[in-house]
Amino acid sequence: MKRFLVVTRTAPYGSAAAKEATDLALAAALFDQSVSMLFIDDGVFQLLSHQNPKEIRQKNLSAIHQALPLYDVDQLFVCQTSLAKRGLSSADLAQNVQSLDTLEIRALFSEQDHIFHV
Repeated sequence: MKRFLVVTRTAPYGSAAAKEATDLALAAALFDQSVSMLFIDDGVFQLLSHQNPKEIRQKNLSAIHQALPLYDVDQLFVCQTSLAKRGLSSADLAQNVQSLDTLEIRALFSEQDHIFHV
């Protein structure tokens, strides 16, 4: 089994990148790979609770993230620095994610067989 890390850096709406990152994680998990996700930079906004994208005619990405553990994508990480720079904390997030500092992110990267930046 290979270890895959999907790194997502974009806001949840306004482009297809955030949805594509989630789709990539789900697809890899379907092939019995160990898949985790790291939310960094504006990607941390994907984890916010109380998203309501109906006004912009988008699917709620937060709802899709809720299903990730059903596909064994249960290792979700968020960058502490990215949260702090945006005035956010773990309490603002809908998902139960593990917050990592820069050194922990480097260690996470070193443990992976494949890293996808989406």
